Amino acid sequence: MDGTSKWITGPVARDHAHAVRGDVDAIVVGTGTVIADDPALTARRAGGTLADHQPLRVAVGHRSVPASAAIRNGPGDWLHLTTRDIPSVLARLWDVGARRVLIEGGPTLLGAAVRAGVVDELHSYVAPVLLGAGPAAVPDLGVSTLADAHRRHTTDAQHLGEDILVVTRRA
Repeated sequence: MDGTSKWITGPVARDHAHAVRGDVDAIVVGTGTVIADDPALTARRAGGTLADHQPLRVAVGHRSVPASAAIRNGPGDWLHLTTRDIPSVLARLWDVGARRVLIEGGPTLLGAAVRAGVVDELHSYVAPVLLGAGPAAVPDLGVSTLADAHRRHTTDAQHLGEDILVVTRRA
């Protein structure tokens, strides 16, 4: 992808994602996502205004977070944890009062969280857009047979405009 478009999903799915953000204590991304996408990690209402509750914004990784990064300059607090160890990230977030954590990072962070066995609920937004080759949403998880696959239970599926949200929980 060449970075010319910001969104794959439509506005209804994006509004839903912002509502989810408004219900969590912390949003976590990797420093690679911070550098590549410069996310603000704010929770917004459907009209685009900031929601009353803003979660703690967290960057995880060894790379530095640029001073101009949106994560540093949004409303509320932000935290940079210079580690890649997901259990220690969650322990630190627990220590600061974060009980409901949204991992919204890219494939590296998501893969680490899945391998660590800490993904309780997974929200997958499916858009009617075919991209072909490109970066994987989830990296290699070391699954060599279907018996080794990370099985989940579907707990919800709904249309969000032209998109579909599938919610799964650990099996």
